[in-house]
Amino acid sequence: MGKDTARASIIRMGQNAQGSKVPTQRVVDVVSGYFTPSVAIVAILGFMIWYTVGPEPRLVYALIVALTTLIIACPCALGMATPMSLTTGVGLGALNGILIRGGDPLQSAEAL
Repeated sequence: MGKDTARASIIRMGQNAQGSKVPTQRVVDVVSGYFTPSVAIVAILGFMIWYTVGPEPRLVYALIVALTTLIIACPCALGMATPMSLTTGVGLGALNGILIRGGDPLQSAEAL
């Protein structure tokens, strides 16, 4: 009985909207899939080069180069910002009485 109420239906639609992927998020997922391994490879290469031909203390400089490469080029912000903005938009809409069925209508509302 509780699962058939209007409130339960609205909650279920909100959960489905937050779980959906917008086209932008799909692109971000593809880019992150290539970018993350590339950054790891560059960090490893930088470590090996600095460890081989860098000044003393080589290990310290090599670790600094590898870690700064990973920290600066980390795609975490890219991968987290898109779903977080979708969740925030759907949640704020719900607080203001606006029911958004998914990420696609939210993204297309930007053009209005």
